[in-house]
Amino acid sequence: MSSAVARGARPRGPRPPSDYAVLLRAVQQAGLMDRRYGYYAVKAAVLLAAGVGVATVFVLVGDSWWQLLTAAVLGVLLAHAGFLGHDAAHRQIFATGPANERAALLVGTLVTGMSVAWWNSKHNRHHAAPNQIDRDPDIDPTVLHWYPVAVVHRSRPARFLRRHQGWWFFPLLTLEGVNLHVQAFRVVLGRAEGRRRAETVLLAARWGGYLTVLLLVLSPVRAAVFLGVQLAVVGVYLGCCFAPNHKGMPVLPAAARVDFLRRQVLTSRNVTGTRLTTLAMGGLNYQIEHHLFPSMPRPNLRRAQPLVRRFCAEHAITYTETTVPRSYRIVIRHLNHVGLRGADPFRCPVAATLRPRT
Repeated sequence: MSSAVARGARPRGPRPPSDYAVLLRAVQQAGLMDRRYGYYAVKAAVLLAAGVGVATVFVLVGDSWWQLLTAAVLGVLLAHAGFLGHDAAHRQIFATGPANERAALLVGTLVTGMSVAWWNSKHNRHHAAPNQIDRDPDIDPTVLHWYPVAVVHRSRPARFLRRHQGWWFFPLLTLEGVNLHVQAFRVVLGRAEGRRRAETVLLAARWGGYLTVLLLVLSPVRAAVFLGVQLAVVGVYLGCCFAPNHKGMPVLPAAARVDFLRRQVLTSRNVTGTRLTTLAMGGLNYQIEHHLFPSMPRPNLRRAQPLVRRFCAEHAITYTETTVPRSYRIVIRHLNHVGLRGADPFRCPVAATLRPRT
């Protein structure tokens, strides 16, 4: 008999499961983590058929300015291919990691022209610490500031733009498509995140084939404008789908320590709407459920929402959801508010809502 028991001390029992473990068990028991092969097979087939249709129209229309409409449609299709690559990178489609990685390379790199290595590195850091300073790369200060940062602007135009940065957030999205491709080439040509031979070959094949087809059908000027329109549509479309998810939600200071469940829920926002909203946003309108269960297949997020919302209500965790138009107004208002408070000290806006750590 141990000395502790001999002194009458109670032996320690197993630690109670965390809130997240309880929720995860309920989700698993409901079958919401099961693969949805039929859904993704149909999704891929529809995208492939739509791609063939756009290619056929492109060849039939020929060297005409009407091709700018084709470019816009192609931009939307590539954005949806990006959603499919996003799901594969999160291991939502197949049961094994290698199969998902091959799908992500095929769709994400060969079709959309993005680097899976760069995306995984950046996106995994975002999922690990959403809206946390110095940990979430999606809120790092760049052209826009998502939390107050002391910056000295000597010129009046610069001060004006900073104070009204919310109004040029959406125009800047026209350049996001270009940025995604620049980051891809930085990875395969540089050493920032490692060289990947497969991505190098796929990107070269993708861009070589794409530009060759454009120049075979269109004049150089029309080909350049076509490419510009397609890139702008991709950037705006993806930006408008990602922006409502976290922008304008609480930002955590670098030293904040929050349990996983509350970290994901309190910094994320769902977007309400119909199934058309879900289709248009690639399922990202269920952002809270996606952040809680990143490998959950996209069609199961809608089924998980009532369970998650009820669990949050029972545990007094704020569950945020709003409409698409209101979410954009929140983003603009938040950016402008941050621009006006650029020199203010940072204070954690969720301190009062977090459960004290013991």
